[in-house]
Amino acid sequence: MKKTTYVAMNVYWFGIAFLWNSLHPIVLPALLLAFVPESRKNSYLGGLTFAGLVLAMIVQPLAGALSDRSRCRWGRRRPWMLAGTASSLLFLSLIPLAESFWSLLAIYLALQLASNVAHGPAQGLIPDLLPEERRGLGAGIKNLFDMLGLIAASVVAGRLIEGGQKALAVAVIGGGVAISAATTLLATPEPPTSAAAASPRTPLFQVDLRRFPNYTRLIVSRFFILVGIYAVQGFAQYFIRDRLAVPNPAEVTGSLMAVIGLALTAIVFPAGFLSDRLGRRSLNLGGGGLAALGIFLLVFARSVAALYVFAAVIGLAAGIFVSTNWAWATDLIPPQEAGKYLGFSNLATAGAGAASRLAGPLIDAVNNLRPGDYLGYPLLFLLASASAVLGTLLLLRVDEQ
Repeated sequence: MKKTTYVAMNVYWFGIAFLWNSLHPIVLPALLLAFVPESRKNSYLGGLTFAGLVLAMIVQPLAGALSDRSRCRWGRRRPWMLAGTASSLLFLSLIPLAESFWSLLAIYLALQLASNVAHGPAQGLIPDLLPEERRGLGAGIKNLFDMLGLIAASVVAGRLIEGGQKALAVAVIGGGVAISAATTLLATPEPPTSAAAASPRTPLFQVDLRRFPNYTRLIVSRFFILVGIYAVQGFAQYFIRDRLAVPNPAEVTGSLMAVIGLALTAIVFPAGFLSDRLGRRSLNLGGGGLAALGIFLLVFARSVAALYVFAAVIGLAAGIFVSTNWAWATDLIPPQEAGKYLGFSNLATAGAGAASRLAGPLIDAVNNLRPGDYLGYPLLFLLASASAVLGTLLLLRVDEQ
């Protein structure tokens, strides 16, 4: 396979990362303040994103499994990616038009549905097209584009939202999604799929976890580590607004995500490359442990400068973990059903995101016990760090192959 294909097949992940790293930490928290009570903003944000991520948990593996069975001269992944992306752009354009919490919720859920119709099948491109010994490199490139999307979201969305340019922010996000998807769809030589190449006709949600126990253990450990990381991301803007009392919380949140993204970008490609040579387990353990440390340090963050330093630690940890963990997952699944099994990996990814959002009511409840001290956020970081520690310990039970 040409080296350019390694890049082309992964450009799509830039658009996905740009979309969700703009919406979840920056755009949605800022928009919600116009529709919900100040004292319950964390609860509303948590409920909104929890509903969307639960929907993603259902749709992504279903779409991946359906793409495993697809027969098309375009291949089995790209038709789904095209349909999902086109629908995503439509629903994304409606977000600035929301006039209430409930209209925003409806548009957001429709966007989650459409995006995951494309996301689930897209995860099958690497195991479909790359040999096992090159998947660590492929995962590194994928995660590099993830991080570039995160950085772009941080730089663009925070500044536009802080300046009141909501419609322009959404238009720029949509442009990023469209261009990245078009690049992957047009430049990835996915072969036509015949009946013989399609996955076996097993039930869509039949996953033999007993046959692949290491894959199951990996998903469980991934869930707990990502719960810790996503808890920080999900409520970062309100923490910065309340606890640090800065005048421009959306912009500072964007800068925070940029710091994390730069740290991720510096490490994500070398980590994926090294995991092909040094093995997956040691790098996963290092990433999980470092994430737990970085999250714990946030308890002591009382300035923007300290926040950036601790965020860099979390970024390095997340870069090591997400790159090598995804490559490890591709080693432990049946290749003919890669779309289905990697879609089920989203039970850990989107499931962790959803579970972390349940902390919203807890944050509000503790904050309201002593108004002005905002003690809910340090409690959140302690619980998130403990979750990352638990996930790291569970990795010890996962065999390398």
